[in-house]
Amino acid sequence: MIFNLADTMSYILTEKTKEIIRTGFIRIRVLRSGMFQQMTFKIKKVRSGNIEYTELFIDRMIDTSELIRIVRETGLPVEAHNGRAFPEDSSASDFQGL
Repeated sequence: MIFNLADTMSYILTEKTKEIIRTGFIRIRVLRSGMFQQMTFKIKKVRSGNIEYTELFIDRMIDTSELIRIVRETGLPVEAHNGRAFPEDSSASDFQGL
């Protein structure tokens, strides 16, 4: 039996995650340097080896704890200026083809 990855991921993605991918961005309240700020994260396609996957991206420094919180809230990998975080028990190949 052959599975299309986009079909197998559809039941894992929440409605919120699907909406983020559809619109191409999300504004999230982030604690940065001791202050809360509204920041816009954009959807970005990243090529890694032979796969291309989808992630949220912002070109700012964000604390690792905030990065992890955003990953848990959105269900998508997040890349900031200082690093990248993936949802628990997932890898780049899980977000291929979104």
